[in-house]
Amino acid sequence: MNYIIKAEKHFKYIETGGEGPVLMLLHGLFGALSNFQGIINHFGDKYNVVVPMLPILELPIIEVSVGRLVQHVEEFVFYKNFKGVNLVGNSLGGHITILYALQQQERVNTITLTGSSGLFESAMGSSFPRRGDFDYIKKKTEDTFYNPKTATEELINEVFDIVNDRGKAIRVVATSKSAVRQNLSDKLHLIKCPTLLIWGKQDNVTPPFVGEKFHELIPHSELFFVNECGHAPMMEKPDEFNSIMETFLKKHQ
Repeated sequence: MNYIIKAEKHFKYIETGGEGPVLMLLHGLFGALSNFQGIINHFGDKYNVVVPMLPILELPIIEVSVGRLVQHVEEFVFYKNFKGVNLVGNSLGGHITILYALQQQERVNTITLTGSSGLFESAMGSSFPRRGDFDYIKKKTEDTFYNPKTATEELINEVFDIVNDRGKAIRVVATSKSAVRQNLSDKLHLIKCPTLLIWGKQDNVTPPFVGEKFHELIPHSELFFVNECGHAPMMEKPDEFNSIMETFLKKHQ
């Protein structure tokens, strides 16, 4: 099902309006709605699934940072007056999820992290070699997944567009470098809410040992590995991902 992107104040987002609690999805550097289609379709009626578009490419270059994106999420949740939020973050979105949950503990019910940045990254975002080479960008995007066919044409085209737009590329690089500088290892023990970690066994951006380290450092966290799966389990193995997350959410409502 397709949902209209709403534009209110300085926010753009989709909202399914499901009757259950808020399930808010935070995307990474590349891909927003297309990455979360499996979650939206599965949970959209039972939960109020909300996907705010993070203004990574729109912020003035001087403001670009992970902290500024966390501030955007804070402003959005306050604007919508959401409480008891269940946050889901992939890659950079996981990093933002953690920082938001630490700063706004009273508004967060649970967090789910998948391929989260914050401890270790081996990613494409920190530099952009070979601008203009579509085949190279296609291969780099496909390498994010265990099954290269998971990389949709929409996602590859989005990455290619960003790489070849100097203003967008600079913002992505700046955001990525900000994330690398902001290592979370000394903060994770402060997370109080129930935390679910879902990791691809073949994730080569944030490898399995990163999931294990998050599990070690976050109290009361649960860790699940998904086999034959790369950096985005919710895209590559949506049924398995949704099943694990549904069990977790039911336990903590």
